[in-house]
Amino acid sequence: MEDLTTRFESATRAVMELDRRPSNAELLDLYGLFKQATEGDVSGERPGLLDPRGRAKWDAWAALRGTSTDEAKSSYVRLVESLSS
Repeated sequence: MEDLTTRFESATRAVMELDRRPSNAELLDLYGLFKQATEGDVSGERPGLLDPRGRAKWDAWAALRGTSTDEAKSSYVRLVESLSS
């Protein structure tokens, strides 16, 4: 059985080869989980109203505040697997 880090790295590659483009909500989930898994809790200021894309990404990441690295990696892997099927 592969360890979690190996499965996470495989999932980060697999997400680029999905048969269909994930919805915007799925993309935000992927982004938030990836950032939480690789950088930990969100830092910096929330982007302003003139940057709706940056704001949505920041919010997706901030929603995961307090989630452990391993939990975020596991959730990311499960999400990519569900998108692959």
